[in-house]
Amino acid sequence: MFKFLSSLSYRYRRRLFYPLLSLVLTISLTVGIPQASQAGWFDVILNGIQVIQLSNISNNQEVQIGKQINNELVGSEIRLYRNPEINRYVNELGQRLAQNSKRPDIPYTFQVVNDKSINAFATMGGFVYVNAGLIATADNEAQLASVMAHEIGHIAARHAIQQMRQAAIQQGIASAAGLDRNTLVNLGVKVALQLPNSRKDELQADQLGLQTLEKAGYAPSAMVAFMEKLLKVGGSVPTFLSSHPATEDRIKALQQAIDPATANRGSGLDTVAYKNKIRALL
Repeated sequence: MFKFLSSLSYRYRRRLFYPLLSLVLTISLTVGIPQASQAGWFDVILNGIQVIQLSNISNNQEVQIGKQINNELVGSEIRLYRNPEINRYVNELGQRLAQNSKRPDIPYTFQVVNDKSINAFATMGGFVYVNAGLIATADNEAQLASVMAHEIGHIAARHAIQQMRQAAIQQGIASAAGLDRNTLVNLGVKVALQLPNSRKDELQADQLGLQTLEKAGYAPSAMVAFMEKLLKVGGSVPTFLSSHPATEDRIKALQQAIDPATANRGSGLDTVAYKNKIRALL
């Protein structure tokens, strides 16, 4: 274990080193490729992106990296549900939510995963994935919307980018030369599928999701109702919540944020109408 003074000295040197390294690398990139096209410039950034700069990438860079991660996910990690009616429904619902989110200025892609387990996840650049099993488990459209709004909340807060940065540093794959394309994409896939979000991130995504849900016109009570429903499924915690810690605390925080007088005010609570829309999954 480092002694206090050694630790203090290390932190001080690190504070000086990272900004200096970032400045030198940025200048070298700028000077070295003055004629680069927009696409070429992105390739340079992606092939040598600095971990210390990852949290500050532009919307366009984030979307492009997200596309790379999505291609890898769809190509080898997950199997998509191909029913056009269900996909159209989920996309229309997702776009309605995205336009009412804190970050409507990037394109969003909503995809249904052909998996009966109860789960949903997202990655950077506006990519949201919802398992068929979760869609079938929801009682109504507002409950499904609450999960999708939560995942949009993660995107709005750029949680995946922060996780990738932290994971790269912890795994020791951050180098002065930056992360190459494959390493960056593989890291994004791992974050999307394996690494749970922190309690802080989950609570923030819940609050952002709740705001999006209400702004889009859905009854806010659905978010709490679906979480409570999932806690009872099969007598154990389903996948969607097992990767999202402190569920009881999350429910309490949401209940405190929802005005009881308007909890059921809004659309999406009609169970019969919802079951008719997702009939192909039932």
